[in-house]
Amino acid sequence: MTDQLVIGGHPFNSRFILGSGKFSLEIVKAVVENGGAEIVTLALRRANHGGEENILDYIPKNITLLPNTSGARTAEEAVKIARLAREINCGNFIKVEVIRDSKYLFPDNYETIKATEILAKDGFVVMPYMYPDLNVARDLVSAGAAAVMPLASPIGSNKGLCTRDFIEILVSEIPVPIIVDAGIGRPSQACEAMEMGVAAVMCNTAVATAKNIPLMAKAFGQAIASGRNAYLAGLGRVLTHGEASSPLTGFLED
Repeated sequence: MTDQLVIGGHPFNSRFILGSGKFSLEIVKAVVENGGAEIVTLALRRANHGGEENILDYIPKNITLLPNTSGARTAEEAVKIARLAREINCGNFIKVEVIRDSKYLFPDNYETIKATEILAKDGFVVMPYMYPDLNVARDLVSAGAAAVMPLASPIGSNKGLCTRDFIEILVSEIPVPIIVDAGIGRPSQACEAMEMGVAAVMCNTAVATAKNIPLMAKAFGQAIASGRNAYLAGLGRVLTHGEASSPLTGFLED
């Protein structure tokens, strides 16, 4: 039985989306291969088309690129960055990030909806980064989002699933893939997110700040796959009391 992640009609076998913003270029290929990622994000400023240090030269050719609109503070800026990314052959996938808050780096949900609608009509496969809010998620889907990417906790914090309860609501109510993005700090947290039923997990900082980066990428890939299997299997019940593993019958008698 195949269990593929489908985003905008495009199937993927891996549910690990790798952010590349904090890696040295020389290690990108090893991290991608160890993690088994099939989608890799990149900031447009790192894709110096024709330049000496172009991240596109380091990402394996079979990988789907997911440019982000990092640096955009308005919907207009996000649209401009997305179109520039397509012009330099990064494809039609785009992760919309619109952030005006410089302290906590929370996304501007309102501007994100506006950018999503424009880019979806322009033929992009739009994957918006958002603060988990049910009404906003519904508006993003109506605007044409192919997936919704709620934050687990602030970008780069490694604090884990601080917004767990809200993400669970999105999983149960939103018809497109829910991809947890930002704040996941450990493979166990990624596994927990997958057990909730999210479609995929995106990670960057937790891998990039590990002592052994390629090995941590492998750990995340395995944890995400394991969490998905647990979700598909159906988690066992939780009791408030003990229950013997074997029947309490047939004891030896004196």
